[in-house]
Amino acid sequence: MSNTKQKILDVALNLFSKNGFSVVSIRDICGQIQIKESSIYYHFKNKQAIFDELINIFEKKSEDMMKKLEESLTLNIDFNNNSFKNICDIYFNQYLMDDFCNKILRLLSIEQLNNDEIQKKYEFWLFEKPLNFQKKVFSKLINLQVIKNNDSEYLAIKYYSPIFYYTERWLLSGTLTDYKKEKFCLNAYKHIHSFFKELDI
Repeated sequence: MSNTKQKILDVALNLFSKNGFSVVSIRDICGQIQIKESSIYYHFKNKQAIFDELINIFEKKSEDMMKKLEESLTLNIDFNNNSFKNICDIYFNQYLMDDFCNKILRLLSIEQLNNDEIQKKYEFWLFEKPLNFQKKVFSKLINLQVIKNNDSEYLAIKYYSPIFYYTERWLLSGTLTDYKKEKFCLNAYKHIHSFFKELDI
């Protein structure tokens, strides 16, 4: 990828994630990079093409991360509380708090109110995908008889609801800072500890 094309993507994502896709113009992007509009059209057909490429990069990166989590779940025979924490570390650091992924999630959060297709992606990446994976985790813990509760869907929702709340409060609201990351981690890991304590693990 050329340096100019990468700059276009980076600047566009910064603007989209702060203001939303519909508000930002090609001229706004050019102004930030200080290039002519023709330079953008050399790399992208239009603003939608920039958006589509950003989403494609995000989905590839996110799928790779989820694949890594799935492999961790499969390979870890003696699955336990620490194993779950390691999975959380990957999910938090390589997804929710990753600079690129975080900006895409902010963008999806803004645009899902205006676009049915984006709403589907928002629901998939912030609800369906994590909940389905967590159901697999709790199913494995149930099968290993690590926990007694046999309702993996209920456990997934009970676990994820506070995580989603902390994500919205600290990671997807305003500028992402080290302070907000620390607050998220403090609250998220406190919840995880309490959650597993209730399960008597």
